[in-house]
Amino acid sequence: MIIKRAAVNNTAALFHKNNILKQALIIEDDEDIAGLVAIHLRDMDFHVEAEPNGRIGLEKALQKSFDLIVLDLMLPEMDGFTICSALRNNNNTTPVVMLTARTDEMDKIKGLEYGADIYSTKPFNVVEFKSMLKAFFRRIEMCRNETMPDKCQIIRAADMMINVTNKSVTIGSNRVDLTNKEFDLLLQLASNPGRSYSREELLSLVWGYEYLAYAHTVNSHINRLRAKIEPDVTCPVFILTSWGTGYRFTDSLL
Repeated sequence: MIIKRAAVNNTAALFHKNNILKQALIIEDDEDIAGLVAIHLRDMDFHVEAEPNGRIGLEKALQKSFDLIVLDLMLPEMDGFTICSALRNNNNTTPVVMLTARTDEMDKIKGLEYGADIYSTKPFNVVEFKSMLKAFFRRIEMCRNETMPDKCQIIRAADMMINVTNKSVTIGSNRVDLTNKEFDLLLQLASNPGRSYSREELLSLVWGYEYLAYAHTVNSHINRLRAKIEPDVTCPVFILTSWGTGYRFTDSLL
């Protein structure tokens, strides 16, 4: 069945009336796939917008607040890697699902390193796609609700303050802009100061991936995180390297 893109957009007015719906943007130039994804996102209580052009899709993503972006890799005018990188460079932390026909493992690693939260290949199983999204948002909710006790939603280390409730980080009087994954990674480490995590453990806990080849993306995120929070990246004081194991958050500044 061919689902025309107009059907995706024409339904927007109806769903816009319900303020409880989450907002999703599909940047995908294949009308059939965009329509199929839109149907199943609406089943998950999303109001859906779709855009086939990469450049315009990026503009929409930066101009409006979304709860989810489903992003194709090969797009007119601007590819998915460039879009994802631009979003993160603009401190846009919206969860991104990169949906692509390219199955090369290096592309998956590249997608995660550019800031994608989930990398899914076409053709995709609809049931698995929905389950994957539900699991992802469930992990976010669990992180919010269980990482810290109910009465302690602030983590402090020296002049750093991590506000778990509103997912913000400040150092001194300056707010630090982090992506979702950077915040989740910092929170995972800071919630258990002094505990050393292997890259594989962090990959599983923060990203939900078990494939060890993706572990390199942990290093990339640690490097970007250190560049944002450390006074001197050559001599970190917050995120320390546990040689032979992985990384740990300092327990000497609490």
